[in-house]
Amino acid sequence: MQAFTDARSANTPDEIWFLQHPPVFTLGRNGKQEYLHNTGVIPVINVDRGGQVTYHGPGQLIVYPLLDIKRRQLGVQSLVRILEQSVIDLLTDYSLDAQRRDKAPGVYVKDRKLAALGLRIRKGCSFHGLSLNVDMDLSPFSMIDPCGYSGLEVTQLKDLGIDASMETIRKQFQTHFERLLDKTTA
Repeated sequence: MQAFTDARSANTPDEIWFLQHPPVFTLGRNGKQEYLHNTGVIPVINVDRGGQVTYHGPGQLIVYPLLDIKRRQLGVQSLVRILEQSVIDLLTDYSLDAQRRDKAPGVYVKDRKLAALGLRIRKGCSFHGLSLNVDMDLSPFSMIDPCGYSGLEVTQLKDLGIDASMETIRKQFQTHFERLLDKTTA
């Protein structure tokens, strides 16, 4: 995503990458080591996104919106809100309520974090993005202070009663994201 962003021209089409990572902790640009506890054999990687520390692993949907936000006349906060709202709308499809928090990007259900955000903007283009816990081992989150918050509990779609495949969740998220993005930048 860094190479893609660096090689972009004014005419490069935007892309959205969906993937899953092997088990890894990522520490954002201003991340503090004090938020890492007993991380065991899971590697800790310093990355160039915003935010503190989080965990990525199988069963978590990673969304990298590789967008020319300058061309779209879209601010960073607007992109954050679109990503959050896409998850909120996805949960609405299942009759579940979710919220965002001021000064704590992400999506929360009953005070438990379901989705985390960490973006980077370079040359007017976004990379990094959102992680949505679908059906994964949540225990590694106990080895860190997720997003720099001691005691922050995390949750996943499976524990909220959503038993949908990763591909179904991806398609639903993508539909909501593209709709909101088109609506905002139309």
